[in-house]
Formats: sequence, structure tokens, C-alpha cells
Amino acid sequence: MSIKDWGVDRTWTLFLDRDGVINERIWGGYVTDRSEFKFLPEVKEAIRGFGRYFGLIIVVTNQQGIGKGIMTERNLFDVHNYMCDEVYRAGAKIDKCYFAPNLKGAEDDIRKPNPGMAIMAKEEFPQIDFEHAVMVGDTDTDVEFGRNLGMKTVRVLTEEPVSVKADASVHSLIELLNELNK
Repeated sequence: MSIKDWGVDRTWTLFLDRDGVINERIWGGYVTDRSEFKFLPEVKEAIRGFGRYFGLIIVVTNQQGIGKGIMTERNLFDVHNYMCDEVYRAGAKIDKCYFAPNLKGAEDDIRKPNPGMAIMAKEEFPQIDFEHAVMVGDTDTDVEFGRNLGMKTVRVLTEEPVSVKADASVHSLIELLNELNK
């Protein structure tokens, strides 16, 4: 079954991981400032195109650099404001960014693959139906997050080791858009 066969329409929600999907990942580090945030090629165009298919576009990102004291929530808000403003300037929209600031294994761990960020999104946007949602990420935890909630999953292939199979794989968000456009 191809991505086009999923029946995606404007009642669906698109969940996007950030690092490695929207922007260049800093291997072994964190994007702590807007000057370090580098969009991957054609991402803004892809997000603009996704607006034709999805009613909501939500970013969900693990950011334990905050829990480690490497950055603050203010730093992250600045990065996300920059990202969303640049996407908006390109004629697209990200409806909301959710992040998990805690360290892995914290008592109230909302990091992917745990469902915390999706639950927050559903509380704010009650129209979200996880069975009519797609999670796009580059890590096993992204794919597990989507699967655990009953979403379709798409892996963006990167240097990240893979051990969990997604419903589909692409090399970029623009490739995913092209699959939807077929």
C-alpha cells in the first residue's frame, strides 16, 4: 500500500519530528540558538504543500538539552519562533510545537515514544484522531510514538540506525509530499 492509498485529507493531522526532519540535526549536540537552526532542503515548500492534505501540522520534539541545563526553554522558544516565522514567510503554517524538556526516564517522562506530547495536542485540538494522523520522524522512538497511538508512520532516512519498521520511508519531506501528490 502506498502513502497515497492512506486516504489522507484535511481531517488528518501531520505530526513532525524536528531535528533530522525539518532541520539539520547536530549529532551529539543540540540546536540551542536560532543561528544553529538550518532548514533541510525544500522543507518549507513541503510544509506548504502539506497544508493541502492535512488540517493540522504539529511538531513534537524531544529536547532533553533543557533537562541537562545546556539550554533554557526561552532558547527553545526563540528557535521555534524563528522556525515557525520562516515557515509562515514561505506561505505555510505549523499549528503548534510541543516539546519534552525532561531527561530520559524522568518520573513524568513525556519524551517520545511516550504519548505525552500527543495527549497535550489532543487536549488543545480535540478534533485530532490518531487513527487519522501521520507521524514523520527519523528515529525509532518517533516511529514507536506514532505506532503506540495508532498513527501511520513515515521514517525520514538519515544516518540514524534503524530497528523499528515504519509504514513508509522517504529521504525528505519533499519526497513525502511528492508521494502524496502522485
